[in-house]
Amino acid sequence: MHTEITPLFGVLLLLVAFLYASVGHGGASGYLALMALFGFAPEVMRPTALLLNIFVSGIAFLSYYRSGFFSWKLFWPLAIMAVPAAYLGGLITPSSLIYKQLLGVILLVPAIRFVLPEGRAEAKTPQELNLYWALLIGAVIGFLSGILGIGGGIILSPLLMLLGWASVKQAAAVSALFILVNSISGLAGQLQKGISFSSDMVWMVGIALLGGIFGAYFGAFRFNQKTLKISLSVVLFIAALKLIFT
Repeated sequence: MHTEITPLFGVLLLLVAFLYASVGHGGASGYLALMALFGFAPEVMRPTALLLNIFVSGIAFLSYYRSGFFSWKLFWPLAIMAVPAAYLGGLITPSSLIYKQLLGVILLVPAIRFVLPEGRAEAKTPQELNLYWALLIGAVIGFLSGILGIGGGIILSPLLMLLGWASVKQAAAVSALFILVNSISGLAGQLQKGISFSSDMVWMVGIALLGGIFGAYFGAFRFNQKTLKISLSVVLFIAALKLIFT
C-alpha cells in the first residue's frame, strides 16, 4: 500500500524520532500513532515502525553506551527470551480491529508517561535484578512487541525504574539495545510472510535518522524536553482514542 508523505507528517516524524531517541527509545509507538492518524493500514504500520525503530534505537544505544550507562548484566536476561518471543509475535497477524484496539491501549502508556515527573525514579537505590522475573518480563514484552510492531522499550524502561533495577539513564541505555534486537527479530518474523515496503520508506528512514541523531546527542546532556513531551503526549492520546473507538 502506498501512502503519500505530507510535509506535516515529515515534521511530526522528525520530532517523534528526536524525542524518543533522547530518552533511549526507537520511537515505534510514536510512529504508529502518527501513521494511525494519517490513515496508514495496519499491515503497513507494523513493518514500517519496526524498520524505523532499528535505525533510531541503534543511534540512541551508541550514544548512551559511550556515556557509560549500559549494563550487560541487566540486558542479557531480558533479551535472551525477548528476541525469540518477538520473532514468534512477528509471525502473528491479528485482525485489524484487535490490532487497533490493542495498540490503542498500549499507546496510553507512553502518553501518560511523557507527562509524569521523572525526578523520583532517579533517586531510587538500584535493586538486585531477579533473574526469573527478568526472563518472564523479556518474553512477554518481546512477544507483544512482535505482534504490535514496537520494540518494547516504552514498556520496559518505566518498568525497570519501577522495580528499582535501573536509574533513568541506565534504563534508557538498556532499553535502546533491547528495542534494537527486538525490532530486528520482530521484523524478521514479519518478513517471513513476504512483507514489502513502499518507495516512501527511504524518505521516512532519512527523516527518522536525522531526528534520532540529534535526539540521541541532546539526550546525553539532559536537554529540556518538557514542551515536546507534552505535545507528543497529546498526539499519542488522540491516536489511542482514535484506534480504540473507531
